[in-house]
Amino acid sequence: MSANTSRQPAGGSDLSSGPGQAAPSADGTPGAVEGATKVTDGSGRSARRFWSSRRIPAALAALLCAAVVGFLLYDVVAVRAGRNAMRWRRRLAEELATRPLDDVWMIVGAAVAMALGLWLFLLAVTPGLRRLLPMGRPTGIPGTEDVRAGLDRRAAALVLRDRAMQVPGVQSAQVDVGRRKVKARAQAHFRDLEEVRADLDAELGEAVRSLGLARQPTLAVRVRRPKKG
Repeated sequence: MSANTSRQPAGGSDLSSGPGQAAPSADGTPGAVEGATKVTDGSGRSARRFWSSRRIPAALAALLCAAVVGFLLYDVVAVRAGRNAMRWRRRLAEELATRPLDDVWMIVGAAVAMALGLWLFLLAVTPGLRRLLPMGRPTGIPGTEDVRAGLDRRAAALVLRDRAMQVPGVQSAQVDVGRRKVKARAQAHFRDLEEVRADLDAELGEAVRSLGLARQPTLAVRVRRPKKG
């Protein structure tokens, strides 16, 4: 998720800081975000991602299985009642009995079935809801042991972009917030690039910590001059 905003243009070089590089704070002490760390609640448990209920894939899979089983059960009951089997079942049985295993359609069918099964398996074992960042659980407050909060990545990007625009010299800023990394790109139309980058590092480092995320993402800041013309 990303957010960006701007003010107006002028020159060409850039300056960047990679993840894990310490950012000086306003009082001159090294600060900001170094490495990804987990925040634990009062019981010592680490905060985990939110799980999606997967309602649409589950409903589609259930409807498809119900339709296939219903057709097959109806045909079996019809055959037991003395009627002929449906044409599609006779054709399917004939194809399965006569086609060799190395036939292209057998391979394609097996690949599709395997891909569908793998997709359903991944949906079952992965949390989903990638747009939500888990926040740290409150500690020392009675009755909040089971409280869980999440922050939308787009909202976090907007907050960080607004903080970036408060740094003197920043003309425009764009912030991308991922689950493990925050990337900030800014254009500075006055002041030295090194000074703007240092102030931006400190400002965004403090802003990232103030979000209260369970896992503090690494911060990468890049500052450059606006392109001429």
